[in-house]
Amino acid sequence: MARVQLVSHDLSFAERMWELVSNPKIKDVLGIPDESVKDTRNFIQWITQEEQNGNQLSRVILNENGEFIGVTTLMSINRERKRCHVGTWIGQEYWGMGYNHASKIEILKIAFQELGLVHVLAGARKTNIRSQKAQEKLPYIRLNVEDQFPDEHEFLENKEQQPCVLHAFFKNDFEKYVKENASSLQI
Repeated sequence: MARVQLVSHDLSFAERMWELVSNPKIKDVLGIPDESVKDTRNFIQWITQEEQNGNQLSRVILNENGEFIGVTTLMSINRERKRCHVGTWIGQEYWGMGYNHASKIEILKIAFQELGLVHVLAGARKTNIRSQKAQEKLPYIRLNVEDQFPDEHEFLENKEQQPCVLHAFFKNDFEKYVKENASSLQI
């Protein structure tokens, strides 16, 4: 399995983040307007402030060589309802190497063990087939939970301004998967 390390955002990552997110296959899916390294620095400062406010928790994904390869974020953290949404993007040159799965394990550990959440929701635009396929590969995800979380599904579709699918990670499912696969996950 691929190995990753999640670290806090830092302005030193701005140029590489901008390079990777400027790829149309990333930028268009994320709905990012044309931006510059300066805009990326502003984003890093904003996300750092959002973390201080407790609304989000975002981490830079580094591969086993310490290279910046993407970002994973817990968004709309609702401690009262013990849930949030997760979003991850990986630079195109790192696609298909298992980094999405590895980064999900690490960010879900934070969500469930450190933040005490019970559900982490993962949505995707219906037009984003690549994201849906990546989510479907995760053995500890429940697919098409729109009926279980209608308010979250509505929130996502309003945010994205288009039809979306909604999947979810449940704490018990994830902990069972980690326990059963601890040796292969090197935990």
